[in-house]
Amino acid sequence: MSSTVYKKIELTGASDSSIEDAVNNAIAKAAETVRNLRWFEIDEVRGAIDEDKVSQWQVTVKVGFKLD
Repeated sequence: MSSTVYKKIELTGASDSSIEDAVNNAIAKAAETVRNLRWFEIDEVRGAIDEDKVSQWQVTVKVGFKLD
């Protein structure tokens, strides 16, 4: 009988341009050391303000991956 087990980790990605880029940055960095990435959940969105303008997006994501 085969069984599949997943693990979920929390990451925060940042981008100067968009929420989507912040998510992609977090996932791309995780992919450098974590195998079998399968899904993500957006947990929190926040940003930084500089001179009355959004200067950075920060997105906390939970990323699931399949264990070997």
